[in-house]
Amino acid sequence: MFTIFLVDDDGGVLKGLSRLLRASGYEPRPYGSPEQFLAEHDPDVPGCVILDLTMPGIDGLQVQQRLAEQDPDRAVIFLTGTGDIPTSVRAMKAGAVDFLTKPVQQESLLAALESARQRDDQARAERSGREAFECRLARLTPRERQVLDHVVIGRLNKQIAAELGTVEKTIKVHRGRLMAKLEVRSVAELVRLTERGGLPPAPAI
Repeated sequence: MFTIFLVDDDGGVLKGLSRLLRASGYEPRPYGSPEQFLAEHDPDVPGCVILDLTMPGIDGLQVQQRLAEQDPDRAVIFLTGTGDIPTSVRAMKAGAVDFLTKPVQQESLLAALESARQRDDQARAERSGREAFECRLARLTPRERQVLDHVVIGRLNKQIAAELGTVEKTIKVHRGRLMAKLEVRSVAELVRLTERGGLPPAPAI
């Protein structure tokens, strides 16, 4: 279920949006204050935030900033009756999906929510891929991890052997084992995997 976190100090807006979202197949989760939302927000729940701009205490841009610190992939849609162009530009530069004005048109809101869903799906898929890569990477021995760094930049076995002070035959063994552990069959596939996963520096041994 794709959850829509509604953050607005206007109870009437929360009620109306909740009704519209349920009718459109979404699961609304309303919050009357930004502080409550930030305190209870769960990054593991798929969804996006519909965020009012002007609220007592913390305003919408501040909520967006704080949210980015705890959940940088969370999609945000601003919905406001008092927005201006400079504010909307700031919000969009900070990663907002859209900046809509009240009263919002249903078609515009649903289009923004579809964009937010796509962004959320992509972010979660990328995060899952990184986590899977990190699990595979943890299987490598320190020496295999060093050999990996050389393989992905295109060095030959004999070059790696000279760099690491060993023989070419040993490098071949390490290379075969690391590719098996990372579940790849070619150097090209290995390079794509490390690019997607974000290869950290090898630990010193």
